[in-house]
Amino acid sequence: MSQRVLIKGGTVLSMDRSIGNLKASDVLIEDGLIQEVGASLRARNADVIDASHAIVMPGFVDTHRHTWHSLFRNAGGQAAGITPDLIRPHHSPDHVYAATLIGLLGATEAGITTVVDWADIPAETPLIEAALQAHTDAGLRTVFVAVQKDWEGGGVAAVKALADRGLPDRAFAIGSPDPPHELDAMSALWRSIREVGLRIHAHAGVDEGSRGVVARLGELELLGEDVTLAHCTNLSDQDLDVIASSDTRVSLTPAVEMTEGMGRPPLQSLIDRGIRPGLGVGTEMESPGDIFAQMRAAQSVQHATLFDLKLAGKGGVPNLLGTRDVIRFGTIDGAKAAGLSDITGSLSPGKRGDVVILRTDRPNIAPVNDPIGAVVWGMDTSNIDWVLVGGRAVVSAGELTHDVTRARDLAVQAQREVAAAAGLLASAETSTS
Repeated sequence: MSQRVLIKGGTVLSMDRSIGNLKASDVLIEDGLIQEVGASLRARNADVIDASHAIVMPGFVDTHRHTWHSLFRNAGGQAAGITPDLIRPHHSPDHVYAATLIGLLGATEAGITTVVDWADIPAETPLIEAALQAHTDAGLRTVFVAVQKDWEGGGVAAVKALADRGLPDRAFAIGSPDPPHELDAMSALWRSIREVGLRIHAHAGVDEGSRGVVARLGELELLGEDVTLAHCTNLSDQDLDVIASSDTRVSLTPAVEMTEGMGRPPLQSLIDRGIRPGLGVGTEMESPGDIFAQMRAAQSVQHATLFDLKLAGKGGVPNLLGTRDVIRFGTIDGAKAAGLSDITGSLSPGKRGDVVILRTDRPNIAPVNDPIGAVVWGMDTSNIDWVLVGGRAVVSAGELTHDVTRARDLAVQAQREVAAAAGLLASAETSTS
């Protein structure tokens, strides 16, 4: 595409409160940046995309995904005895590349323009380089979260060196599993991460033994807007209060949190405290790989929580969560959780041209009574028409612009090799017979 792209005549959901939502309007992107949003825009020498039968909105932001799990997507995960610890030792750099690439392309095809990739693979240079090459080849905007249980100062320096390479559309962070109760060592680690200007991502509250740990992090002044806590399903009221008062970000992966038995996503507890989470897929082993499913899961969880209160005869039950909140969880609030809200998450002039165009003329959604309700409750990946990242088309007229055959063949071969090494082939053959 040229350096100018003009998206014409769509229903624009900007996620920018100063712009609002517009009918029959246009979005102009130039040199990768959004220039204007409004009606009857003109631009010379622009590639024009007809969006007259479409919704135009910011690309979805996936705030927590383990893309290297992608070789075993839909395989059943824990219920089928397939765990990250089982398959991790058998991933070569080629396997990591294939898994990461096919995982990111699946996200692209689902209208996701930004992925926070939790790379909890061994901290070995060939594996990290393979994952980063897949990020580059996929062409998405990503946050590469280097995860290691026992990062020393050298590990922080290594990630900082990656960040300083200036890889396009790539941000970097350091992540850790559920914060331990022995916090002295982790305190030193987190401070060293901050000293080099990297974000911190951490699992939090994934089991009942985690209660109170986040409150201690707050007492140690380790929390803040540069920290993103994922899951948070088993936190105490004090933990949640500290998150709210410190402006710490939260990422929820509602489908996985329920499927893996982490607990019910704490939507209402977050809303009560003014905490607006981002949404993520988590792992495709046992979760849909799109944000449509995560938005529906999040809203359904909150509604079920309130209906339980009503059935129990409780008074003063809060309001049901609306689609206008949930769609923001999947876009601008997700961008905040990823630390990228200054460049993506809304169709605001000056931000990157990260856009998804959703068809409204398909039978699964027509007639459209409410565009936002249509996106949250009715649409799925079949409605994806165009996806642009920084003004570049990565999905064009419903088709990925990437070499899909190559990516698929690499993933199929890698899955066979890892499954054989992990002793999973027999169980896979039995399940399909």
